[in-house]
Amino acid sequence: MTDNIRSIPRPLVRTNQWVIVLSVVLTWVTGIEWLLLIPLLSGLSGLLFGFNPIMQLAKRFLRKEPEAYLPEDWEQQQFNQKIAVSCLAIGFISFFLGWNTLGFTFTILVGVAAFVAILGFCVGCFIHYQWGQYQYRRSIKKI
Repeated sequence: MTDNIRSIPRPLVRTNQWVIVLSVVLTWVTGIEWLLLIPLLSGLSGLLFGFNPIMQLAKRFLRKEPEAYLPEDWEQQQFNQKIAVSCLAIGFISFFLGWNTLGFTFTILVGVAAFVAILGFCVGCFIHYQWGQYQYRRSIKKI
C-alpha cells in the first residue's frame, strides 16, 4: 500500500521564506510598502489557486527531481501560508493607511517567523501542533 502524502520540496519552501524575509526588510529600509505585495499575492495565489508563482519560478532551478529533496508537509505549509498571508495583508494595509506601528508589528511577526523557519524552527508548525493538542484535550473532556 502506498501512502500519497502531499509534500513540497524543501528548497521551494525555503525560497518562499527568503522572499518573505527580503520583501519585509526591503519594505522597512525603503518605505515602499508595495514590496509586500510580492509574497502576499504569491501566497494568496497559492492558497486560492494552488499556484504559487515564487515556488513555480524556483522549481525551474531545482537540480534534482522534486521527490529527491526533503519533503515539507503540504497541509502544514498551507497553514503556515495562511498565517503569513494574513500578517502580510495586515502589514501592507496598515502601512498603506499610515498606521506604521501596526504595519511594523505584523511585518516583524511574519519576517521573524520566516527567518526563524529558515534557521530550522517553524513557529507555524508549533502553533499548528499546539492547536491540535488543544482540540484533542477538549474532545477528551467531552467524553
